[in-house]
Amino acid sequence: MIFTLICRDKPGHLEVRLSNRPAHVDYLNGLDAAGKLKFAGPFLDAEGKPTGSLVAVEAEDRAAAEKIAAEDPYARAGLFEAVEISAWNWVFKNPEAK
Repeated sequence: MIFTLICRDKPGHLEVRLSNRPAHVDYLNGLDAAGKLKFAGPFLDAEGKPTGSLVAVEAEDRAAAEKIAAEDPYARAGLFEAVEISAWNWVFKNPEAK
């Protein structure tokens, strides 16, 4: 099942995001190599600065998705003010649909 992780950064934590970005990218690359990452990218403010993340992962259940979210280096660094995890059905433009 696909789960979306909608992560909102704490205000004033851009430096935390920037300093932890290499570890975050490595983490996402590992999820991708394991076949768990569907897509990911940052939310941007009006000036184009990141304010959060949208990550979609393949996970067995909500508990597995929560574990993926908790192990993200951004989460471990305390970047996020809130993380919303939702089951999601990729209906349109799913590259895996037949």
